[in-house]
Amino acid sequence: MSDTHTTAPTRFVEIDGLKYAYRRWGKEGTTPVLFIPHYRAGMDHWDPIITDSFARDREVILFDGRGIAGSEGEPRETIEEMADDIAAFIRTIGVDKVDALGFSIGGMQVQELALRHSELVRKLLLLGTGPRGLILGSDPKVPKVAANPVPEAADFLYLFFGRSEEAKKAGLDFWERRHQRTVDVDPPSSTEVAQKQWPAVIAYRDSADKDKPFDYLGAIKQSTLIVNGIDDIMIDTASSLDMAKHIPDSQLILYPDAGHGAHFQYPERFVKHATQFLDEQ
Repeated sequence: MSDTHTTAPTRFVEIDGLKYAYRRWGKEGTTPVLFIPHYRAGMDHWDPIITDSFARDREVILFDGRGIAGSEGEPRETIEEMADDIAAFIRTIGVDKVDALGFSIGGMQVQELALRHSELVRKLLLLGTGPRGLILGSDPKVPKVAANPVPEAADFLYLFFGRSEEAKKAGLDFWERRHQRTVDVDPPSSTEVAQKQWPAVIAYRDSADKDKPFDYLGAIKQSTLIVNGIDDIMIDTASSLDMAKHIPDSQLILYPDAGHGAHFQYPERFVKHATQFLDEQ
């Protein structure tokens, strides 16, 4: 494998007159894992331990959605539009199917991708996310911290990680890894991304059927791995359980002393669980 998380070049593909940024590396000829990131995030917000570990046995694709980080255009205002953009991207780069991995708002997008463009998705990995009708965390500090113009390490520790000293150390280790790429880095997302994405999450939450909010998940036929921390203060961990109860072929893993970014707190453990899941026939 010649390229890695820190060296894979940023590429661009044009869709409807707009350039979308992406990176692609790993083992060719395999079903790619397509990574869709969290609120306001771009390609540099992933953990190199996870992406490079996946890339040893399969292809990895990172993607900036419309108007996010290195991609052109106005940010989308609904989760469904974001999912349609992902589908257009997959088709434009000539990929038949992906294993779609989404974190937080990215997890909402890949759920809709599986529902609206099922033929493009082999398996789903849903991390720190929720369905329509999701339960947002009740901590009043979360919206303010999440909206900080330039997120700092302390913000990520508070929002994504557990409260023990071991969890905080894991968070700082992740923060260091996240900044290992120093050449050809993604530009930061504009403030407009936050202004469009947060209302999109609220609208997605409120779009659920009031009587049977999760029945629609029965239409997701892909095998699905759901991962979260035992205490997610951003999207309540109960929402992960709701997905696991209603997606027919799903399994749920909750990591201890962990929150929204449990996969960043336990990257090696997550890679083992995810690899086993992806390799299962």
